[in-house]
Amino acid sequence: MSAAAPVKGDVPRGDLEGFSKYLKADLTSGFLVFLIALPLCLGISMASGYPAIAGIFTAIIGSILATFVSNSEMTIKGPAAGLIVIVIGCIEEFGGNGMTDGWSPADASAYKAALAVGVVAAILQICFGIFRAGILGEFFPVSAVHGMLAAIGVIIIVKQIPVALGVSAKGEPLEMMREIPTYFTQMNPAIALIGLISVAIMFLWPLAGRRMKGLKKIPAPIIVLAVAIPMGMVFNLTKEHDYLFGSKSYHLDDHFLVDMPGEVFGMMKDITTPDFSALSQPVAWKWVFMFFIIGSLESLLSAKAVDLLDPWKRKSNLDRDMLAVGAGNLCAAMVGGLPMISEIVRSRANIDNGARTRFADMWHGIFLLLCVAFIPMVLHLIPNAALAAMLVYTGTRLAHPTEFINVYRIGKEQLAIFVTTLVAVLATDLLIGIVIGILLKMVIHMGNGVPLKSLFKPYLDVQDVNEDTSLILVQDSAVFSNWIPFRRQIEQIGLVLRRNLIIDVSNSKLVDHSVMEKLEEMEQIFEQEGLLFEIRGMDELQPFTDNAHAARKRGLAAMKRITVVAGAPLREMLENDFVRCGATGYTTIACSGRGMTQLVNGDGPNTDQYRIEVIVTPKVSTVILDYLRNEIMSTYHVTVCVETVQVVRATQFEPTPLPVREELMTNQN
Repeated sequence: MSAAAPVKGDVPRGDLEGFSKYLKADLTSGFLVFLIALPLCLGISMASGYPAIAGIFTAIIGSILATFVSNSEMTIKGPAAGLIVIVIGCIEEFGGNGMTDGWSPADASAYKAALAVGVVAAILQICFGIFRAGILGEFFPVSAVHGMLAAIGVIIIVKQIPVALGVSAKGEPLEMMREIPTYFTQMNPAIALIGLISVAIMFLWPLAGRRMKGLKKIPAPIIVLAVAIPMGMVFNLTKEHDYLFGSKSYHLDDHFLVDMPGEVFGMMKDITTPDFSALSQPVAWKWVFMFFIIGSLESLLSAKAVDLLDPWKRKSNLDRDMLAVGAGNLCAAMVGGLPMISEIVRSRANIDNGARTRFADMWHGIFLLLCVAFIPMVLHLIPNAALAAMLVYTGTRLAHPTEFINVYRIGKEQLAIFVTTLVAVLATDLLIGIVIGILLKMVIHMGNGVPLKSLFKPYLDVQDVNEDTSLILVQDSAVFSNWIPFRRQIEQIGLVLRRNLIIDVSNSKLVDHSVMEKLEEMEQIFEQEGLLFEIRGMDELQPFTDNAHAARKRGLAAMKRITVVAGAPLREMLENDFVRCGATGYTTIACSGRGMTQLVNGDGPNTDQYRIEVIVTPKVSTVILDYLRNEIMSTYHVTVCVETVQVVRATQFEPTPLPVREELMTNQN
């Protein structure tokens, strides 16, 4: 995710002055985010096996409470699609079926048990924030986390396809994937029409917004509701009846609609308290830690991502943000709400809509409160298939094919971790899946020469360069599993003591992908604090790919050495053209000799020639060879040789930009 460019001028702050000063911008953004959040909260809640109103409870409590506890200015708090998998898993573990066949006593019992699990997980999150443990979110390797999120996306898609088609279905993800063709053969045509049109709108509306900028301001979920609600009225979903399609009869009733209170302030009747007796079951504690670990991890990652998008580059206190999420989850679980996190999609919309301070989050919650309190009967007209379509779209965002491509570009080993985590989550569960991904990454690290002793402990030598600058020499490795103590050292020396820092990794055996990204984040943090953060020694390590965040390993890099033997008239032209093609230098040696024709005929003395040699990257080698074949060898008699060589510093042979090369040639001539 790319960082936004800093905005010049006063930095908006969420204090009393900021409340009044930025009221219009925050109120407008809060309303627009409310339009997006309303259907998503309903859909996420129902997909999680909770009553639809539970997601609204969470968003209202989270938005208002977090505004006054967290210092995060741009994040929107509420239920997230990424938690659907663990919540529905908990419901099913306690005997519910996620309302697959309607709301049953078993569903109600499982719901109350899940609320108790949510309360304990929230208390752990509060402790997490109080004891400044937010940095633990830094431990998890990036590729494993992305693999987990992609798996969540796949599970969401698989679980919501039957809902969008009007089919009752349940089972494990891999089992349901195999049954997808069956769902289409069993679909209820009226409901499927609503679902498929809604899916089409979710995917096509953003494309239309690119062509017509005015459409971009209208969220796709609102268009879905504007189409799906009238379709539900045409099909008369509020009344129980049967209809014929072809030769088959299908049933319709209001269980295909969102179950909401039918009267003003009816939401108060849906407040539900936890059943703490469920905690006596050992299985409950498995889900406590699932709620705690996955929810905390997603929230921390989202908060960090939103900070990068913030136009004013304001930094959230992650410990304080975790405290806000924990407090919000505690209150929400006590009245029947879903777990909440700092949510990335709504937060991105908040930024795009021009929000200035955290009060935009509060306003979005107030609009939700007013909506569900005064017009719940309108919300009851929303077809479940439309909400399922929104979640299918959300799932594809998490598991989009470009995610695989992006990970592959960083390195094949990262793709292996990503895919392994994804498959492991689908085959087992979230916790086991991400543990498998982490273990695979550790095995790969040890295979790349990382000593076991430095897998969890960084070996750092700290030296003072001058009165305001320190140098940290990294020994052995800098990898995800030893990053937390490494980061604490950086923060203590640099941010606490207010000293410039130089990080030298030239003695490392490996700097992994996760640490490459985190070092870049630290560079941005130091820059915002007015401090210097310099990384040295990267040119001593060889990147796995051309990606800037690719892991780097000590070793030799493979380059191409091109040797051309040509006559004196070609010497200067070849030297100049090789540099223009990307060579960072050349070696020219005068020589003499005879070719095969001269040897066979035995005529003439040795010919004076020049041997021109360049060492270049494989890409530049391709450019130079094409040039030689197309422009030189067809006209002139030259000898060309190519061989693979190993070099110590690959950066010495990276081509300079074309304007720089042209300037070099001008100066030389």
